[in-house]
Amino acid sequence: MKVDLHVHTQESDGLLSVEEVVDLAHANNVHILGITDHESTEGIAKAQSLAERFNIKIIPGVELLTNHQGKEVHLLGYFKDVNHPVLQARLREIRQQRTALAYDMVERLKNSGFALEWQDVEREVRAEGAISKGHIMRAIYHRECGRIQDWREIAEYFRPGGVAYLPYLLHTFEDAVDLIFACGGLPVIAHPGLLHNPKLIFELLAYRRIGLEVYYGYWEHQETLIPYYAGIAERLAILATGGSDYHGSFGRIKLGQMDVPLEGVQKLLSYLTI
Repeated sequence: MKVDLHVHTQESDGLLSVEEVVDLAHANNVHILGITDHESTEGIAKAQSLAERFNIKIIPGVELLTNHQGKEVHLLGYFKDVNHPVLQARLREIRQQRTALAYDMVERLKNSGFALEWQDVEREVRAEGAISKGHIMRAIYHRECGRIQDWREIAEYFRPGGVAYLPYLLHTFEDAVDLIFACGGLPVIAHPGLLHNPKLIFELLAYRRIGLEVYYGYWEHQETLIPYYAGIAERLAILATGGSDYHGSFGRIKLGQMDVPLEGVQKLLSYLTI
């Protein structure tokens, strides 16, 4: 049974609509699908309705950008029901803050000589979600198409030391974990292999008993990162999940491509009672 618990749609920074994502999941024989848009759950209800005809189980989720020691940590939250008023109020607040931060990123790029305008970024947005660096990256690609051939070159602008690097510092990791638990969900640390400091994972997992995304679509070093974090999850996490982090066809990892063991998925479903 194929599982993908980390997928984005146009409700955040994915290229495909909710309908297209569900259709692609069906085409790729995915039976359990996690919709995890950034700071938005707007696509969940539609995905659940569309997935019924394909007998695909949708696990409602969201991906939160958090701050720990001044660095970004991505946190997934999985829920039985995402309509908790406290969760939705906080998501609206974060979307506004992240859009303001994205505007500042664009200004930094312009000041460094990029021929990029805010309107270019807005054209990449297909929903009411936060405007993020993912939208900016696509705008750069479309403006610079032909000169820049590798997405990794664009991504470097947004990493520590890059010209557009501005970390989101207004939501701490601890507060995000507590928020997810308080709203009936289960927090899972996303793609730990991308943390700026690999040793940080031990601090994060020590805060509260949470999950770890082990079977992740890393573009590089999958063969060493996945076994390493599987061992950590076995010792320190409540469960292990996995997914492609699919945003669109430009990515190297396709929807449903990751081999996610069912044990962690069943634990997640049992925890959420769905």
